[in-house]
Amino acid sequence: MDVQRIVSFLPSATELLYEFDVSDKLFGVTHECNYPEDAKLKPQVISSVINSDKLSSNEINTVTCTLLNEGKNIFELNKKNLINANPDLIISQETCEVCAAYTNQIKLALEILPKKPQLYSMDPHNLKEILESVTQLGQILDKEEKAVQILNSLQARIQKLQNLGNEKIPRVLAIEWIEPFFTAGHWIPEMIEISGGINLISKIGEHSRRMSMDEIIASDPDIVILMPCGFDTARTISEYKSILKKNHAWNSLKSVKNDQIYAVDANSYFSKPSIRTIDGLEILAKIIQPEKFKDLIVPVNSFSKIS
Repeated sequence: MDVQRIVSFLPSATELLYEFDVSDKLFGVTHECNYPEDAKLKPQVISSVINSDKLSSNEINTVTCTLLNEGKNIFELNKKNLINANPDLIISQETCEVCAAYTNQIKLALEILPKKPQLYSMDPHNLKEILESVTQLGQILDKEEKAVQILNSLQARIQKLQNLGNEKIPRVLAIEWIEPFFTAGHWIPEMIEISGGINLISKIGEHSRRMSMDEIIASDPDIVILMPCGFDTARTISEYKSILKKNHAWNSLKSVKNDQIYAVDANSYFSKPSIRTIDGLEILAKIIQPEKFKDLIVPVNSFSKIS
């Protein structure tokens, strides 16, 4: 199929389209498509009904759960922008109905578009599937050669991390939400293991789930990495200070006493099944094996130790 007009319902797909040098064919994105900078200039076909910038973690969770329990949408479709986009291809996802536009928006889009587009759904739950999406999208876009170039570059970076043996393997707990606590699932456990750590509580490929303070204490992590879904490093530090800094049970953790609590830019490098998860791998390596990877360069403000 000759794809000339694309709409992305998924920020990680938008990033990949730019990597494939087909941004000129991108005629619709979501409110969360903010990388690269040029993506912000594209017409938005999806927006959120939740203003997370003005709500606390607990308030975001409460509003989200209420909407889902009532069968209401978390995302809104801009019908005018979608019709103007007139896509040959819509890229969506089935990984998480909270993180990005989901089944309801696709059904509505198909109902209102006079010309029915091709649909491609990205549904990765681990790194292998994230990399496979590069190949699959490359085939759809007739960019197989470019896909191979992208994959070779990403796999070389992964290999550099895997080649180094680790004498000391710290026990690492990644937390995807602070209030209430959620595990960091899907591709995160695998990322921690590749980066030289032992992942705690969550398992590769599993959905994130709620967890208790008792579970966290029982897991006895050497390192805790906070990566609230959709938050950057500064927002995560702010949430930590307001929610956990004075929590007595939290402060009993060995990792807190040893000054081994870190915040990362989850929105850019961890929350999305994008090729920037390879940046995330390198960030984790800097945190988990700091001596071995002290010369590894990672993006500015991508992580910070919380003292």
